[in-house]
Amino acid sequence: MSYMRGNLLTKTRKLVKGLAKPAPKWLKAMEDAPPVTFPRTDGKIKKIELPEDVYVKKFFRKHPDSLYHDAVKISGFDPPPARLFAWRVLELKQDGVNEDDAMAVADMEYVAEKKVKKKAYKELKEIARSEGRRPPPNPYPSAIKEIQAEEKKYVRDRFHNPKVLEIVKKMKKDKQMFLQDRAASGQWR
Repeated sequence: MSYMRGNLLTKTRKLVKGLAKPAPKWLKAMEDAPPVTFPRTDGKIKKIELPEDVYVKKFFRKHPDSLYHDAVKISGFDPPPARLFAWRVLELKQDGVNEDDAMAVADMEYVAEKKVKKKAYKELKEIARSEGRRPPPNPYPSAIKEIQAEEKKYVRDRFHNPKVLEIVKKMKKDKQMFLQDRAASGQWR
């Protein structure tokens, strides 16, 4: 029945009508109350657009260093700074402030909050060092430092892992053979 179009009801109707199959007992009940049919899509999935997305993009253009903030933190409930900025702009616009002024105010609030957090972190770091403890994690680390912290394990691994060292030796040997072959072929010309 896979070559026929339609759902179970239409396929069974065609088979019964063509006398290829006797009418099953459930056909009459199913015709009286047919199953729900869902509308078909045209195959294109529409992108979900939120009202604040425009301001999130403008925020990232103005503050590209904030791009590293994870928009979806599985264990966190705090939204990223870009969303907070956009929500603040929308809130100010609802209060009757024009868009440019709302963005300027939200930007000033973001920069002020960032300064306060950096200052508080600096003080916490000094307190931790004076007590001989490790400082807490930085609330605004640079994107480069974040990436380096993730890659640190692999960088150290390349100097101590025997498999990696073996691959490096093989690559050096291959490169040396290539250079020797190249030098030898240049002499015979």
